Amino acid sequence: MTPLRFDNALIDTLPGDPEPRVFPRQVQGALWSAVEPTPVAAPQLLAHSREVAAELGFSDADLASPEFVQVFAGNALLPGMQPFATNYGGHQFGHWAGQLGDGRAISLGEAVLPDGQRRELQLKGAGPTPYSRTADGRAVLRSSIREFLCSEAMHHLGIPTTRALSLIGSGDGVVRDMFYDGHPEVEPGAIVCRVAPSFLRFGHFELPSSCGDIELLRRLVDFCIARDYPQLTGEGEALYAAWFGEVCERTARLVAEWMRVGFVHGVLNTDNLSILGLTIDYGPYGWIDAYDPDWTPNTTDATGRRYRFGWQPRVAYWNLGQLAPALAPLFADPAPLQAGLQRFAEAFTAADRDTTARKLGLADCRDADVELIRDLHGLLHAHEVDMTLWFRALADFDPAASSLAVFEEAFYDAAKREAGEGAFNAWLQRYAVRLRDDALTTEQRRARMSAANPKYVLRNWLAQEAIDRAHAGDMAGIGELLEVMRRPYDEQPGHERYAGKRPDWAKDKAGCSMLSCSS
Repeated sequence: MTPLRFDNALIDTLPGDPEPRVFPRQVQGALWSAVEPTPVAAPQLLAHSREVAAELGFSDADLASPEFVQVFAGNALLPGMQPFATNYGGHQFGHWAGQLGDGRAISLGEAVLPDGQRRELQLKGAGPTPYSRTADGRAVLRSSIREFLCSEAMHHLGIPTTRALSLIGSGDGVVRDMFYDGHPEVEPGAIVCRVAPSFLRFGHFELPSSCGDIELLRRLVDFCIARDYPQLTGEGEALYAAWFGEVCERTARLVAEWMRVGFVHGVLNTDNLSILGLTIDYGPYGWIDAYDPDWTPNTTDATGRRYRFGWQPRVAYWNLGQLAPALAPLFADPAPLQAGLQRFAEAFTAADRDTTARKLGLADCRDADVELIRDLHGLLHAHEVDMTLWFRALADFDPAASSLAVFEEAFYDAAKREAGEGAFNAWLQRYAVRLRDDALTTEQRRARMSAANPKYVLRNWLAQEAIDRAHAGDMAGIGELLEVMRRPYDEQPGHERYAGKRPDWAKDKAGCSMLSCSS
């Protein structure tokens, strides 16, 4: 198999856990523990990303080889791999949870590509680590399919994300109580190989700070800047301030992109936010069907709805507000941290206004346009309108006609459509007036909108169909869905079904409307 070059900078630079045995424990003064994946019984490659494989230098022959399956199932190692799990903490649902760590994620090593870029290869579901607490370190097929597909779908949407190289069935059963209701079942197990320049999270920095280990915190920040932010210059507090400001801005731009396409992360704890501004940890995520800013896909969040769609910007800001005091011991004055948080606010506002202009097909976003799209969101919510279908159809709207005809497929309820017709027509008339005062031609407007408003997103019911087929032994649905998600902004004749609104059967079906953290 094609060799990879590893330098494993994290474990070579930062202090590790001296205890070689794998058992649940509190790990002090260390940022990682050496741990090897636990072998599985009968690994089988179920799906792979050809783009990620090509980036890593794997050929078709490599992908078809028994060695590839053995390595990325956790049964074997390539030369240079030094597996480890990292130690981090986090705020979960607004409360400090203490040490968490990689409970079922084991990094195989940091590969350095020919162009100097690095890719950390991480197996999710590869067995227990010192951070597994009472869990088994495994993952089930349903959640692994969802993570594999969404990692790649988000990339093709143009949204910063971790990637997925492979999805491998383990051949082992995994016991899970999907909705924590006392009815555990044995489900097929699987392992996803996740790929990213870094898997460092906010929680990696929170934990040493919470323990008063400021020297370890400083070493981690210095390492992160040198490895992951080499473009930053300066030294001391000025460098740390520039780094924190960049983290804040990247986070702002990321969340604005989620809002653009209707993605709901579902569990935005501080341990689930990447220090690089990537979408990370695809658990109980969901995609908005009928527009609803209060919708959350996470059953655990059903009461408080902390991680609802419309709250994602404020939760991201809150999480940065927890990272800032964790970093405060590195600063003589909190002003640079406050400036970083202000940078988030400014960057999100700018990104949100840019999104408004792109989604509405305008050359720029004026103050009145912010009100225009806010009013539209209110109508979409009140009258149960599909977000993706509405905005995609808006490119075909004829300002001279001001008719709802092109939006028929976007409505879920005929009575609500009829009740809202007057309000929608009034909004469309406002929009038509605005278009006549814009610099873009009709062709430019439509091209701009079609590049911002996807036709295909990974709706939960589509993923659930692929999962149901896989549980029945038919894995082809995974690749078929991935192929469509590779071109989310294209029309793709013959694949219109994948662009349809949520069918009635999926409205309250497990895996489609609400999901748990169980995987």
